[in-house]
This record gives sequence, structure tokens and C-alpha cells, in this order.
Amino acid sequence: MITTGDTTKEQFREHADIYLDKITDIQSKYIALHVGIFWGIGVFIIKNHDTVRIMIDSDEMVSHFTQDEKSTDSFAEQRKGFINQLAYQRDLKFIFEKIEAEDNRATKLLRSKK
Repeated sequence: MITTGDTTKEQFREHADIYLDKITDIQSKYIALHVGIFWGIGVFIIKNHDTVRIMIDSDEMVSHFTQDEKSTDSFAEQRKGFINQLAYQRDLKFIFEKIEAEDNRATKLLRSKK
């Protein structure tokens, strides 16, 4: 879910078969973030040199990105690398903001598909 001004765009994608029933909920959030940023760039919502505020309901993910902590989860580390690569290639500035799970507007997309 990407909001710019008064406009919100929503996108739902099923996980690729190689991930179904093989990843944790937190790993799923890393995939969703990576795909969401990639999608936003692809449809020109996110443009080169943009500042992107990313609201996450996971303390673990926020500290992983903002404090440059290493995760013991190699899957999460790899996704973080992909996300950072997108930021570097497109000269994006990410601002990570911790939100409460009940305030995460994208959660409805996840719940409605399960």
C-alpha cells in the first residue's frame, strides 16, 4: 500500500510457490516491503531521488534497518540487501517509522487473502 498526498494505491500479490509454507511472518513482511518498493518504482509512484517514509509494525525490522543491526536470519539479511540496493540505485532516502499493528492499513490486505 503506497500513499502519496490524498491518493492510496493498493497491490496484492501471492507469494511465489517457492516461499509458500516455508517462510515466517516476519520474512513475509520483508518480501512485501521489497516487492512494494519495487512495484512503486515500476509504476512511477516512487521516483529517483524520492524520500520514502516506510511505516512498519515490526520492532525487529525497524531496528534492523535504522540501526544497521545484523539479523541472524539470512533470509531477512538478503532482503535488506535488495532493499538497500534499490535505494542506492535510485538514490532514495528511506525513513522508517514504527507503527502499531492495529494502525497498519496494509494488514487488511493480508488478512483478506488468508
